[in-house]
Amino acid sequence: MSDLSAPFPAVTLDDVRHAQKTLSGVARVTALEGSRFLSGLVGDPVHLKCENLQRTGSFKVRGAYVRIAGLSAEERAAGVVTASAGNHAQGVALAAALLGVRSTVFMPKGAPLPKVAATREYGAEVRLYGQIVDETMRAARDHADRTGAVFVHPFDHPDVVAGQGTVGLEILEQCPEVGTIVVGVGGGGLVAGIAVAVKSLRPDVRIVGVQAAGAAAYPLSLAAGHPVSVGAPTTMADGIKVGRPGDVPFRIVAELVDEVRTVSEDELSGALLLCLERAKLVVEPAGASPVAALLADPGSFRGPVVAVLSGGNVDPLLLQRILRHGMAAAGRYLSLRLRLTDRPGALAALLELLSETDANVVDISHVRTDPRLGLAEAEVELHLETKGPAHCAEVGAILRDAGYRVMS
Repeated sequence: MSDLSAPFPAVTLDDVRHAQKTLSGVARVTALEGSRFLSGLVGDPVHLKCENLQRTGSFKVRGAYVRIAGLSAEERAAGVVTASAGNHAQGVALAAALLGVRSTVFMPKGAPLPKVAATREYGAEVRLYGQIVDETMRAARDHADRTGAVFVHPFDHPDVVAGQGTVGLEILEQCPEVGTIVVGVGGGGLVAGIAVAVKSLRPDVRIVGVQAAGAAAYPLSLAAGHPVSVGAPTTMADGIKVGRPGDVPFRIVAELVDEVRTVSEDELSGALLLCLERAKLVVEPAGASPVAALLADPGSFRGPVVAVLSGGNVDPLLLQRILRHGMAAAGRYLSLRLRLTDRPGALAALLELLSETDANVVDISHVRTDPRLGLAEAEVELHLETKGPAHCAEVGAILRDAGYRVMS
């Protein structure tokens, strides 16, 4: 448990402004794009802060660069080490390369191959260790103890929080009239930094953090008054899949952030799909979490709203699964099983009927030998692309009216 009465390094507006100067010419001032669809849904202007288009594909390079740039010559000579499943790994690798510092990055053995390859290409020595980030983190700290390398924490350091806070300064410059800023939350470095920058200049701006329901350590921690661990965080949003808030950001979040709410996996996948279709932006699940919150309860946000799309580093295989999940959640992907008479032409007749419904068959499985089936029965499992919930209901009704036994 953290002792919140103990002296602790604070992060100030001056720190964030200094970080902004440090990052000049290094980090991009990312675009703020309006969203007509979300604006119509919320009833006020909604803008997307596109940190998914930042160097390395996420905001993480901001904090990593400020942290490493602040090291002494002796510390830089010892090199830096960190642990990450992806975004922070790439941020540290690039920042270290730009500053001429040797970097070692520990990543879980199951880390997506594109993220591992990108981290190596940015110049880091990558070591794969452990199955979860907690194990990888311990290995990185052990390496720091053995070698004297400086451990660069993903979120729990004042310099990192100050670097992430530069996103908040940019938002105020790009949208001076902002009423609410919505930010995805893992360990809390990004939302804490934004809160310091924004609340110092515009205390009336409402700041809302968003966590995945399966990895929501902040609501528990805020209720307890100190950081509380979530035993086994579970979510597709690996960028905010953190089991315990950082001590530094927790203090800031407790003081300055107005609310931390949660979103479901269905809401995350639906938000990612919307970003692709309506905003034409590739966003990872963690980056889509603010959009998920807007979709879940659009009437609860005072505009103008800025939703921070924190990253776009999504593994193509995961993206494929998430898109299918998102389409199902939106009622545009229908899976069902049905029984038909096992006779020549029966399957062809079923497919002809489906073609008349205007549903697109993605996959089909035809089973004729199974103890559950009668002698004259066959079972077909179908995966269909549809136009939405009403179309799904229409397809099911047409099949039943045609005499098919629809099992699911």
